Amino acid sequence: MPVLPLIYEDQEYLAINKPAGVLVHKSALEKDPHAAYAVHLLREQLGYKVYPLHRIDRPTSGVLLFAKNSGAASRLQPKFAGTSIKKHYLALVRGYMPQEHALISHPLAKDMEYELQEAVTEYWTLAQTEIPYASSSRYPSSRYSLVKIYPHTGRMHQIRRHFAHIRHYVIGDTTHGDNKQNKFFDRHFQLRNLLLHAWKLTFPHPESQMEIQIQAEVPEHFRRLMQPMGWNPELLNL
Repeated sequence: MPVLPLIYEDQEYLAINKPAGVLVHKSALEKDPHAAYAVHLLREQLGYKVYPLHRIDRPTSGVLLFAKNSGAASRLQPKFAGTSIKKHYLALVRGYMPQEHALISHPLAKDMEYELQEAVTEYWTLAQTEIPYASSSRYPSSRYSLVKIYPHTGRMHQIRRHFAHIRHYVIGDTTHGDNKQNKFFDRHFQLRNLLLHAWKLTFPHPESQMEIQIQAEVPEHFRRLMQPMGWNPELLNL
């Protein structure tokens, strides 16, 4: 049974750096009988029940925050619907981003319904590169960008869908991504992971009123791409 790395803990709350492939909790949509669930793993690891305060997708790694009791959960969880809690992500995406800093404002359908919901994603381009390998038959080289992302809204798969909308697909995204790019990374880098990481989470502590910032170390499968991309690994520690 894997041990989940604790990266923050106080009397009321704790956070883990969720590994890619681990689900937050059981869902009727998940059919894998061998799936690992963070809620159950933490209960076994810590010896007491924990309460997830938000969710990140199964293939996404990074900060996942829990309450240690139902009272602490009820004090903080409603704030995730507002703007006082900030979640920043890192992603590797196809192509050169058109701007250094911009907003993607594009409504998204809720689940399988046709009703559109407002969705806004902010991004900052941290680095760009062109590597001398063809990922498609159109060009002899391939371009990529490392981006920091702040979703202003919390729609399902929002980041992945928004970057797909502007055709700068998140590498490794098998649902909304570019299959040619995914196959290229598998073939050339032996990498099949989604290159999306929940990097930082900032929240106002309900008890102390202090602003708490938690940063999750970028996983090895993401980190080892920095050298072949020609990027300074310190970009992952900003």
